[in-house]
Amino acid sequence: MKGSPGSRKQKQTEISATLAVRIQPRASKNSVMGMEDGSFKIRLTAPPVDGAANEALVEFLSEILSVSKSSVEIISGHTSREKRVKISGIGEADVTRLLNIAKQ
Repeated sequence: MKGSPGSRKQKQTEISATLAVRIQPRASKNSVMGMEDGSFKIRLTAPPVDGAANEALVEFLSEILSVSKSSVEIISGHTSREKRVKISGIGEADVTRLLNIAKQ
């Protein structure tokens, strides 16, 4: 039936979080250092060449937040230490809580 409520597909709203991160490449170990100037400071062992640090960031965040690597997307700052990252499937409050736990 045209126009009946059952014939329309409901658009699902996707839960996601966007966060600002500042990367410190070539660190001695991967770790979350906490908040600094509104960004999470994250240390990575990977060097900042050929996307290695970006790849390491995606893998590190997916492990800490227990989401798949495909759920972590760098949306800006691919060649910068300052990045914006979108995490799908988890809310902003949960991301902040898990990153703060990882800091300890």
